[in-house]
Order: sequence, then structure tokens, then C-alpha cells
Amino acid sequence: MHPAPLGSETDPVCGMRVDPKTAAGRHVHGGQSYYFCNPHCLERFRANPENYLRPAPAPAPAPLAAVAADYVCPMHPEVVQSGPGSCPICGMALEPRTAPAVEERNLELEGMTRRFWVSLVLTVPVFLLAMTDMLPGRPFHVPPRAQGLLEMALATPVVLWGGWPFFLRMWASVRHRRPNMFTLIGMGTGAAYLHSVAATLLPSAFPASFRGHGGQVDRYFEAASVIVVLVLLGQVLELRARSRTSGAIRALLSLAPRTARRLEAGGTEVDVPLEHVRPGERLRVRPGERIPVDGVVLEGASAVDESMITGEPIPIEKTPGGRVTAGTVNGNGTLLMRAERVGSETLLAQIVRMVGEAQRSRAPIQRLADVVSGYFVPAVVIASALTFTVWAAWGPEPRFAHALLAAVAVLIVACPCALGLATPMSIMVGVGRGARAGVLIRDAAALETLEKVDTLVVDKTGTLTEGKPRLVTVEGGEEAELLGLAASLERGSEHPLAAAVVARAQARGLLLRPVTGFQARTGLGVTGRVAGRSVALGSQALLEELGAPPGPLAERAETLRREGQTVVFLAVDGRAIGLLGVTDPIKPSTPEALRLLRELGLRVVMLTGDNATTAAAVARELGLDGFEADVRPERKAEVVKQLQAQGHVVAMAGDGINDAPALAQARVGIAMGTGTDVAMESAGVTLVKGDLRGIARAIRLSRATMRNVRQNLFFAFVYNALGVPIAAGALYPVFGLLLSPMVAAAAMSFSSVSVITNALRLRTVAL
Repeated sequence: MHPAPLGSETDPVCGMRVDPKTAAGRHVHGGQSYYFCNPHCLERFRANPENYLRPAPAPAPAPLAAVAADYVCPMHPEVVQSGPGSCPICGMALEPRTAPAVEERNLELEGMTRRFWVSLVLTVPVFLLAMTDMLPGRPFHVPPRAQGLLEMALATPVVLWGGWPFFLRMWASVRHRRPNMFTLIGMGTGAAYLHSVAATLLPSAFPASFRGHGGQVDRYFEAASVIVVLVLLGQVLELRARSRTSGAIRALLSLAPRTARRLEAGGTEVDVPLEHVRPGERLRVRPGERIPVDGVVLEGASAVDESMITGEPIPIEKTPGGRVTAGTVNGNGTLLMRAERVGSETLLAQIVRMVGEAQRSRAPIQRLADVVSGYFVPAVVIASALTFTVWAAWGPEPRFAHALLAAVAVLIVACPCALGLATPMSIMVGVGRGARAGVLIRDAAALETLEKVDTLVVDKTGTLTEGKPRLVTVEGGEEAELLGLAASLERGSEHPLAAAVVARAQARGLLLRPVTGFQARTGLGVTGRVAGRSVALGSQALLEELGAPPGPLAERAETLRREGQTVVFLAVDGRAIGLLGVTDPIKPSTPEALRLLRELGLRVVMLTGDNATTAAAVARELGLDGFEADVRPERKAEVVKQLQAQGHVVAMAGDGINDAPALAQARVGIAMGTGTDVAMESAGVTLVKGDLRGIARAIRLSRATMRNVRQNLFFAFVYNALGVPIAAGALYPVFGLLLSPMVAAAAMSFSSVSVITNALRLRTVAL
């Protein structure tokens, strides 16, 4: 419902807005006056007002697609400001911290595009006028003085208006003492333009060393104009390509529908904007519609396609009690659901936030580029000055003209934009690609480290297995008595094994009795008093500690463990009377996942609290490289440390809760989870779909991304290593070639665009 405007009320039955002065009826309930649009609504309300009264809605979380006001630099994420602008460090245009759900107007791109086209139209005649002396037969002739004035008239708006953003960024770099690519561009184009203006207006002031054939001072209006046009073209192409790197976030944001169909108290259904949905409200999801918020199914059955979040193509059957996630697609059935997490609290919103933060993080490999960039611009300025000096002292006539061209070419060709973009562009695209495959990267450091992992440590329950144990064996006495005592005691425990015991007892209809003095012994079992009897259920170590050794039951337990069952003993009043065998089925996806991990060269080690015999049976069945049994939660981190001491780069996969110390100790922690229970804050990598195949995807993503980063860095370094000497005139003594500043500008723009284009290839990498 939309809020009623001032001076009106909302009919609690139909939701229509009602003016109290013209209402069809009024009724007072609980001290509150309610107004109705017609007598029928009034009568329905009087008959049962509680049906139409809901508690005051809780404040809604922030809408999913809310756009952050903060703008951040893609190369320097520490630079944040409110509103658009340029980075004071590198001069690049700032981007919204959070991408909007739909692609909005890019004012920076529009401005650069407008400047490019106007500058291009003005530059073409400048270029043609400058080339008249080179045309065969000189088809037309313009007096030198008039030609210079005409070139200056056309080039001035190009340089001063078209190139104005570059001069502003150059000034900002000088003011902040952070030289960058625009420092070089501004110096190069400014020097060429000012020299040309002086040559046009005050030609007699120049010495003979500046004069060419015919005694004329060379002008470089065409060079300055063409450089500005080419740099503008590079900026346009770069801004367009950079906007595509936010496509992953926009694709995720677009998964959420704009409206939800809310079931009102009177049974009517109404479409409301998504931001008006509150936790606890009932929503109808029709066939083919997207799930609007996170919640639980109340009625109906359907298969829900969760591939856009989990990366798994097979739809998941949802029945009453099943959890559904915002953005997933309902199949052929109709579902009635209860909203639980809405707006910014949904899994989809958390994924969007996590992807955005990861895209802005800095990878350790970027430190190399940062160190080089810090010294690069001053070194280029020095190289340009040396180039000018050498050409002016020993170059061919006109020496100073050649010296100016070579110095400007060095400044332009050496712009370090490609070097700065090499790492962040690959990280942005790679993190987005992972999110579409259900692999959530917390930061760039985790993405880089994951490539180096050679050993994967996994928790058995919930990672290799389904995490839903089933009780399959009850031995040692009357099953009903043993199961009744065990289930009564386990009802107070949250352990998965306890749930299996209680479920079996409830299925048999056994009466569960109250427990007093309940105590959970971490890694051992539970104790308490049931119907006045002292009962203990747990491992052999627990029974021995209590002075109730299992005796002959121990041999039978060993046999069951060899079959892969987890065995717990039951002791009553200090005497072992039975045992229970529980099995946790291996996930159907686990064998395939282990095969993929072995193909990637990873060694897989299992940690479990199970007995060594049970652990060995599971490890043998799955072909694991190693296992550690009888491991309590607090010792998992010690096992990780031991493997690291042996020289292994270890990743730990667990549920992110009781495995938190081991996740923190590992070089990369991988949180396994499903649906809204995913533990995103506990590890560097989170797998929305909790099986090991996601780890194989994460490894492939890491390797592809870091390979892409190295390609970009190699290209940027090689480009500058070759470009600067050529621009300085290294080829002139042998081939008589001197790099034109216009060609240098084209090469500089091409290098930046090529780095971004290479990074965008990650959007289609196979995982």
C-alpha cells in the first residue's frame, strides 16, 4: 500500500484511501478510529477486526538497488568523495561505489564524447593545412602568416576547450604533488601549443636554430590538436569499457523484481513496490516470477531455478518449510511464502555489497605497479628533458624544432595509464565473473592467494557429506528403551548427530522425557539425568572418563566404524548398555568435485571429529590424500599450522562457524554454505552453493584472473620500455625515423584500451 496522503486515511479492509469527511463509515477499535470507503468494508471489519489489523511495520531496510552517494577511484580505492569528479592521484574519473540496478547516464562519458566530436571537426582542417606543403604539386597555397593565424584559430578551442579536463587534472596533480599521466599529457600538449602560438605571433623572436627551410619557424598546432583528439578518443573508449566492468553488479541487481504480490489480511492480493515489503508479510509468487525477498515457503510446491546465485543449473524443489532466496526464478508451481529478509538484508544484497567491495580492493601484486608508478612520471620528465638537451646540442637542423618534437613525444608515449589499469580492471571483471558462478570473493588478496594453494583442508560434516546424519544402528538392548533415553538426552543438543537420534525417536512415536542437569562436553558427548537415572551419550573417551568403559561393545563399534558409521555409546548409571551408529551420506557432488580438484593439482586433507576407523573408511571411499581423525574444533587450526610448517599453501573449507579459527589460520578461508545461512564474513571466499565443485571454480577463476593481470602488466611494462627510447629518437641514427607526437598519442590511447579489453575477456572465462 502507498502511504495515505495528509488529511486521508487507509481503509483497513481494502486498502483504499479515504477522506474522513466523506467516508462511508467510521469505527473505533482499541481507542483508534478507522474510516471505510463503503458499508461492506465496515461490516467485514466489525465482524472480525483482528483479521485486518497488523502490528506497525518495522522500518524497512535500505532498498536493494539504492545507489551510494560516494564515488571512488578504480585505481585508488582510498580516494572517496561525494559526487562525481576526478581522482587527485591519477586523474581518472571517479565511479559510484555501488553500481545502479540499471545503467544510468554517464556524464563523464557524455562530456568526453562531446569534446571529442567537436575537437575532431576542428582538427581535420588544421591537419590538412599543416600538410599542404607535403602534398604533391601543392594544389593550393595559403600565405604562411594567414595559414598560421587560421591554424591557431581552429586549434585554440581544441586545445583549451577540448583538452581543458586534462589541464585541470594536470594542475591537480601538481597541487597535490602526485604526478600522473595527465601531468605528461598537459606538459606535452601545452608545450607544443604555446610554442606554436609564439611562432605565429612573434616569429622574429626565434633564433636561427628554430627555423626550418625557407626561414620559417615550424608550428605544431596540428600535433597539439591531434594529440588532444586521440587522448579524448582514448578516454571515450576507456570510459565505455570501464562501464562494462560494472555489468556483473548490475546483472545481480536486476535479478530482484521491482514489485511483490502481498497477501492482505482479508485474503486480497495486491502488488506493492519491493521497498514496501516488511518481514513477516505473506507473499504470493506465481509461476515464472522471481522470488522478491528471502523467506520460507508456507504453501505450495515448485522447482526454483537458483542458478543465477549458486551457479548450479538444476532447479531445486521447494515445499513448505523450504527456504527461498531473492532473485531466483519460480518454476511451474505457485508458492505462498513468508518474507524474512528484505531490502539490504537479503542474500542478493549481501552478494552485491561483497562484490562491490572486492572489486575496489587491491591485490598484493598491484604493489609492484604502485612502486613503479611512483617513480615513473618524474623519470619520464627527466628523460624528456635529456632528450630535448641531446637533440638541441647534437641533433640535425633545425635542432630545437627536432628537440621539441622528441621531448613532447616522450612525454605523451610514456603515460602510465595502462600500468595503473592493469591490475584493478582484471580484479573487477574477475570478481564479477565469480559472483555469477556462485563464488564470492571477499577481497583481491584472497583471489591472488587462491592461485598458489596446493593443499585443501576440508571439514567432513557438511562439506564432504550432506551434513544431515541418519541413525541406522541401535544395538545392545531393547531399541525402544535405548532410543528413548538417548533421544530424551539429545533433545537439548544442537549437534547434527543429536538431530538424527531425535528424528528417529519421533518417527517411532516414542515419548521423550524431561532432562535435568544437561551438560554438553565439547568433542566428547552429552550427559544428564532422565527419569532419575544418570545418562551419558558420547565417545568411548567420555565413557572411560566417567568410569563406564564400553567393554564388549567396543569391538562391535570398531566393525561399524569400518563401514563408515559414526558410533556413540550409551551409558546409564555408570554402565555401558548400548551403542548407536549414525551415517552421514556423502554428497552426490563430492566424487566429481574431488576429481576436479585433483586435476587442478590440489592435495585434499579431511579433518573430522570421528574415530580414526570411520575417518579411514570415508577417506578410502573418496580417495583422499590424507585425514586427521578425533580432531576437536580447537585443534583444527593446529593441523593447518602443521601443514603450513611443511611448506604447503593451505586453504581451509568449512562452515565458517566452529571452523572459524582454522579458516583464519589458513592462507585462504573458504566458507561453505547454502541460501541465506551462508557465512560471508568468516572467510576470504564464500561458496553460495555448499559443495566442493565451487572450490574448483574458485581455483580456476583465481588462476585465470592472475594470468590476465600478468598479461596486462607485461604489456604495460613492455610498451613503456619500447615506447620511450623510440620516442626519444633511438631509431633515428639507423633508420632516420623520429616518432611523431601524434603517433605517440595514438599508441598511448591504444595501450590503455587494450589493457581494459584484455581484462574484459574474463567475463566469458569457463569455470
